[in-house]
Amino acid sequence: MLHFYQGYHFWGMHLIWWFLWCIVLIWIFAIPYDLPGQRKRKDSPMDILKRRFASGEITKEDYREKKKILKDG
Repeated sequence: MLHFYQGYHFWGMHLIWWFLWCIVLIWIFAIPYDLPGQRKRKDSPMDILKRRFASGEITKEDYREKKKILKDG
């Protein structure tokens, strides 16, 4: 019986699988972190308002007034 492979494998297909596994591993471990050049989601006006209130930059009254304006607007 003649063996088609004669002890060899399809190295091209093995290289493709190694490449795909490397991409998957990079995606799993690198994506949760900030990558250079990665686009960041812009904060909404409400997020900015909450952050300003939490840092003490504005008072509770200012927060409530601006929150009402944002919700009505």
